[in-house]
Amino acid sequence: MAKAGLNRMDMPKQAVSDRIQNFSEVATGYTPADAHTEAARCLQCKKRYCVEGCPVNIDIPEFILALRDGNMPEAARVLKKTNSLPGVCGRVCPQETQCEQACILNKKEAPIAIGRLERFVADWERGHSAEVNLPKSLKPKSGKKAAVVGAGPAGLTAAAELARLGHDVTLFESLHTAGGVLMYGIPEFRLPKDIVQGEIEYVKSLGVTLELNSVAGRLFSLEDLFKQGFQAVFLATGAGLPLFLNVQGENLSGVYSANEFLTRVNLMKAHNFPSSDTPVKKGRKVAVIGGGNVAMDAARCALRLGAEEVSIVYRRSELELPARKEEVDNAREEGIKFHFLTSPVRFLANEQGQVRAMECQKMALGEPDASGRRRPIPVGGSEFEMDIDLAVIALGTRPNPLVMQSAPDLQVNSNGTVLADINGQTSHRAVWAGGDIVTGSDTVISAMGAAKRSAVVIDEYLRSL
Repeated sequence: MAKAGLNRMDMPKQAVSDRIQNFSEVATGYTPADAHTEAARCLQCKKRYCVEGCPVNIDIPEFILALRDGNMPEAARVLKKTNSLPGVCGRVCPQETQCEQACILNKKEAPIAIGRLERFVADWERGHSAEVNLPKSLKPKSGKKAAVVGAGPAGLTAAAELARLGHDVTLFESLHTAGGVLMYGIPEFRLPKDIVQGEIEYVKSLGVTLELNSVAGRLFSLEDLFKQGFQAVFLATGAGLPLFLNVQGENLSGVYSANEFLTRVNLMKAHNFPSSDTPVKKGRKVAVIGGGNVAMDAARCALRLGAEEVSIVYRRSELELPARKEEVDNAREEGIKFHFLTSPVRFLANEQGQVRAMECQKMALGEPDASGRRRPIPVGGSEFEMDIDLAVIALGTRPNPLVMQSAPDLQVNSNGTVLADINGQTSHRAVWAGGDIVTGSDTVISAMGAAKRSAVVIDEYLRSL
């Protein structure tokens, strides 16, 4: 085994003074020399723990070996064999809790930067598609039809896998563009939209038919899909319904859900208004309530829209922050303030009905709750006012019930998620589900892993007919 190199290559980034003025990608990516140096640190372990740590089982040592040897077409082929969205995953997957956590060099706190290398290879392939000429590895046509509802990460993955397995796949998307949360939720400065659309084109190149503006549960029911000849359905409509605080003043002008705020900015390009059709309120003093990646995204968007001061307000301590450390570090570098152990009690309005302040209460931490994190407990007499003119609520989401309402035999949990087993099998024998519609808000790569598991059993089901 080669000697371990512990000097992990940093990712180059835009200077803070520049990036807070624009929506361009913050991390600028490895140079070829950076990527080669980082790839050369990989020990090529016989026991491949990193692969076990990847929800879509990318052959990580193989693509890194090809990269190290300068065989970029082979590196791209290895990646695409098991992952149709490597450019996306290389940017937004929490590698530090998955493949990189499993890397043997993590014991020395210097795991291979697998995500950065994945991004490097995906970006190289995007610029050399004719040179690579990726084999599609499609099985012979089965003559069976599958419908995938929802074109976010889970839906795109299921559609690609089922198409590779030889089935006729139609992908239904309710919005005017495919990508789901990759398009409306994650900002351009973390995930450029041309990367997303490029990988969607790859999925379409496998033979997947994409139907946009197709709202399941409103324009058609699951039963309608079966009447149209589809023999199996994979549901991947995500969790697009925002959760709220349910406190006084939450409906004031100037209080957004993170879903609406980010959709206006990311999907509808409200930051370009009036050149774009959709406006968004631009606050001077902004509070974002929540501590996940969505909260970080909303805070950093508000800053780029021109806010003088942006604060993250989170009811637990920094130790419990669910956001990726990388995103918290980026937010801090950009000047976002953090108010831990703080929770809003109510929002206060000015004479025009516009939010002008947020009354908050300090919190203390008690015993762990069902999530395993310590429960926040209000501290009596600790109330105070925070002057704001814009608030964004980023507390998480749950599935939109439209699809379930059109399918009464589909069993759901008390929180509105679809009841499904580990392979996505629902209470309907020909319907599977995966991603946030089953788990609630979770990571992109977890949704993709669920879709891959479902595709295997859907293939078995279709071939049994």
